[in-house]
Amino acid sequence: MTEEMALQKQENGVSALVDIESARAVQEVQAAMIVAKKYPRDELAAYQKIMKACERPGLAKEALYAYPKGGNMVTGPSIRLAEVMAQAWGNLDFGIRELSQRDGVSEIEAYAWDLETNTRQTKTFNVKHQRYSKKKGLSSLNDPRDIYEHTANQGARRMRACILGIIPGDITDAAVKRCETTVAKGDGRSLTEQMRDMVASFQQHGVTKEMIEERLGHKLDVIISTEVVALGKIFKSIKDNMSQREQWFDLGVVDKKKADDLSEKIVKPKKAKKEVKEEEVVSYQCPDKLDEKGNATLVLALVCLECDHLKDCPARG
Repeated sequence: MTEEMALQKQENGVSALVDIESARAVQEVQAAMIVAKKYPRDELAAYQKIMKACERPGLAKEALYAYPKGGNMVTGPSIRLAEVMAQAWGNLDFGIRELSQRDGVSEIEAYAWDLETNTRQTKTFNVKHQRYSKKKGLSSLNDPRDIYEHTANQGARRMRACILGIIPGDITDAAVKRCETTVAKGDGRSLTEQMRDMVASFQQHGVTKEMIEERLGHKLDVIISTEVVALGKIFKSIKDNMSQREQWFDLGVVDKKKADDLSEKIVKPKKAKKEVKEEEVVSYQCPDKLDEKGNATLVLALVCLECDHLKDCPARG
């Protein structure tokens, strides 16, 4: 009887804690909505704040991504730009939460909630604790850190979609254009300097200068600003594991170039044939070369030069 009372008391204690936490969460949401109503956003000021943020080169480089789809390059705002826009827009609650984790699968919820208009975007999805690569195929994740980074990466993509579903599309488009302009303008450096740093960054992900030039179709010395912007989007996509380098670049370019360079070294132009002097065209009756009747046959003087009996030959005497 005593054990039953103890269990019941323990259950009552747990239930009380759950009720307290639920009440606290409700109060926090109510307080946030009251504050949002009391201090509504100034859309013009928020828009100007977003545009000002997009003029920062550091953000502009991280603001755009690209991934291949159907032979075309699809581009859009990255999670970094979405977060900056949400912060500047104001009165937005957004984030990612893990609802459960069992049998190698995490149930994740990504959300964005406009507390002022009570507009909400939510995406609930499952993430298997597996990572895919073309070389190794599917590999299971056992390290807690690897699992966290994998689920966080998947959750960030859905959270971006939720934020972009709240903020008006025309503001998002304007922010993207401003970031592209900022990247093209650079941070006071020439295109050559920007490209040099980008090549160094690409090399950390296994993309060489030759691969980049193969994709552009020309040397990096003549690159233009729009190409720098496009390459920046591709780099961001590869860096964030949204695409693989082989989806953008020909990995065999380096080997081909090495082969071409080797061929140029091996295959040398043939020397011009020595001109035949007029006197070497003269024919002689060679005593060493007889026909069927035993008569000496005619040979060119050029052939005589290679004969062992040239010095004592009676025909040339």
